[in-house]
Amino acid sequence: MKVARVLTEVAMDRALDYEVPESLCAAIQLGHRVKVPLGRRLTVGYVVAFPEVAQVNMLKPIQDLVDKEPLIQPRLIELAQWMAEYYVCSLETALKTLLPEAVRNIEISYRELFEVRLLKSILNEDFEQLKQRAKKQAHVLESLAKVEGALLVAKAEKELGASWAMLRSLEKKGWVTLTRVRQERDPFSSEDFLVSQDLVLNEEQAQVFEQLKKFLNEKNPKPFLIHGVTGSGKTELYLQAMRVCLEQGRGAIMLVPEIALTPQSVERLKSRFAAEDGTEVAVLHSHLSSGERHDEWHRIREGRARVVIGARSAVFAPVKNLGMIVVDEEHEGSYKQQEAPRYHARDVAIMRGRLEGALVVLGSATPAVETYYHAQTKKYELAELKKRVDEQAMPTMHVVDMRQEVARGKGIPVLSNRLYEAIYSRLEKKEQVILFLNRRGFSSSLICVACGYVAMCPNCSVALTFHRAQGKVRCHWCDHTEEPPHVCPQCHDPRIRYAGLGTERVEEVILSAFPQAVVQRMDSDTMRRKGAHQRVLGDFKRGKIDILVGTQMIAKGLHFPNVTLVGIVYADLALHLPDFRASERVFQLLTQVAGRAGRGNVKGDVVVQSFTPFVPAIQFSKHYDFQGFYEQELEFRREFHYPPFCRCTLLTVRSRSEERASFFATYLEKELRALALPKTTVSQAAPAPMAKIQGWYRYQILIRTMQPLIMGKMLKNFLSELTFPEEIMVIVDVDAVQLL
Repeated sequence: MKVARVLTEVAMDRALDYEVPESLCAAIQLGHRVKVPLGRRLTVGYVVAFPEVAQVNMLKPIQDLVDKEPLIQPRLIELAQWMAEYYVCSLETALKTLLPEAVRNIEISYRELFEVRLLKSILNEDFEQLKQRAKKQAHVLESLAKVEGALLVAKAEKELGASWAMLRSLEKKGWVTLTRVRQERDPFSSEDFLVSQDLVLNEEQAQVFEQLKKFLNEKNPKPFLIHGVTGSGKTELYLQAMRVCLEQGRGAIMLVPEIALTPQSVERLKSRFAAEDGTEVAVLHSHLSSGERHDEWHRIREGRARVVIGARSAVFAPVKNLGMIVVDEEHEGSYKQQEAPRYHARDVAIMRGRLEGALVVLGSATPAVETYYHAQTKKYELAELKKRVDEQAMPTMHVVDMRQEVARGKGIPVLSNRLYEAIYSRLEKKEQVILFLNRRGFSSSLICVACGYVAMCPNCSVALTFHRAQGKVRCHWCDHTEEPPHVCPQCHDPRIRYAGLGTERVEEVILSAFPQAVVQRMDSDTMRRKGAHQRVLGDFKRGKIDILVGTQMIAKGLHFPNVTLVGIVYADLALHLPDFRASERVFQLLTQVAGRAGRGNVKGDVVVQSFTPFVPAIQFSKHYDFQGFYEQELEFRREFHYPPFCRCTLLTVRSRSEERASFFATYLEKELRALALPKTTVSQAAPAPMAKIQGWYRYQILIRTMQPLIMGKMLKNFLSELTFPEEIMVIVDVDAVQLL
């Protein structure tokens, strides 16, 4: 008797054994989706093993296969098992993550259409007789005779006036054939990609490329970090290494942060690798429709698309014979999933590379401290690109002390004199400007100057942001909206004022200061419609926009040679957050945004406005001194025992009752201290910096350990045996990147 171990989609966190009927023995494989009885009903599950001995004696039989071919590759099943252990989640949760909802949902399938094709010549007596009896039918046949091959029925109806009934009639008479065909939904069907050739590499790039080729030929290569300044040609190296990988008969995945997955990124890959039929490159990201995601995923699984570009979840793309994974901008926080399983795509990519013998290439101008530490300690291979391509100079960064600007005038200006004059100068020369502020909305808070009242969200521990276009104040965490008060709700004083600023306010100031300029704002408020990114960036590339104002989505992956000035309106926004990575994030963001300037023939300038201009993150970024920042940050991490000198696991206790959350978090802390492993510290339970979100009170415990896998197993066992009080949730975030 053949036994299959099946993991059902019902949350049980364990696989069940089933008997494989003789009729399925030859067909069933690891990773197959099957229908199995569970209790009194049928459910869907995945075959994860074929054990020699069953767990129980009396086995129920598998009812049927859902698909002809397995959906999950054996190596991906191993990856899911590792994720379940490491990230302290159930195996079915990890397995579901491998498959997009559009693939798991049995109701979503290919779109099928009908084609009509002429069967015989119209140069005969039969046609002449038809012409006398049915002129419309004859006209349709004459039109079809001019078409090479088949024509979609929908097109025949629209262009030839041929109804479905008419075509069926012609089919019965033997004139045409109607065939059901599968039409794939291509998100880029309306785009034309001109074929591009490999660029000539400079000396630095050529040396790194030779290293990459050497590592591509190794059986189990270690991860490869390319630390290159912005504009040093890292993307060209990725593309040429991927071509070598394809020539070896293997496939490749390129991960980019969601905010950097612009039409530019897709165009680079499509134009370099797209086959004549346009099916060589597949794209996976959150803006695809369910049907598009379904079709793209199956093109990859069937081996018709051997190159994949996508955001975080593309790391699970079912590429056949995977040879290479590129993680561009590897330091980006958006690679970390914020729902279970809370995986980090960079780390999952490294594990998948290890399982499949694939080369993992990490790239960044500002690598994460942990990544660079691994490169320095020889865990990863390190290659550095210290010059921009074509010997372009790095833009000059000017730091403006906004305290002096305030002292000169009344209130806090949006634009310093230096930034205003720099923008004016660029507009005079017909050059383009990018202005960056990582906060959307018009003003960040509503404050009463009489009593100090601040309009707060009723569900979250944050101030409401005013959006002038909507005339509302809104919470960016729970989306609560309300009408802004005209007088203070607390003391009824009319002197209630908008304070702080967002991109909407910056846009208004720019339009007022430079009425002759074409200004476009790019944030999540203005980019809601499908294709909005593509339209705005296309207009900017063609020079139709003079000044682009935006949030983090304009900070990455954009290459516009006519941009000669980048203005960072307020550099301190994220600097003073209660998070040990705050300084690192500011340094990375300033360096990355600055890299958008001076990528053409004209040297670029960057103006950074700050109220704390002498903090290390700003001073090191001013001189593009990654090494200096890294060494200082490493000393801070070593002294306070933060990564890379430990692994951090954040436990968050959530409850609708603050008292319950506090009580249970304190109980957990005591229990965990009793269970703690050597070289492991458990922090005191305390309210989260964001103490309340979406109506849930939050308490946190930070576990720092040198043995994350052992700690993870212990945590999983410990939590599975706990009985949770009513309305209590515990969230486990291994390798947390946000401590808010």
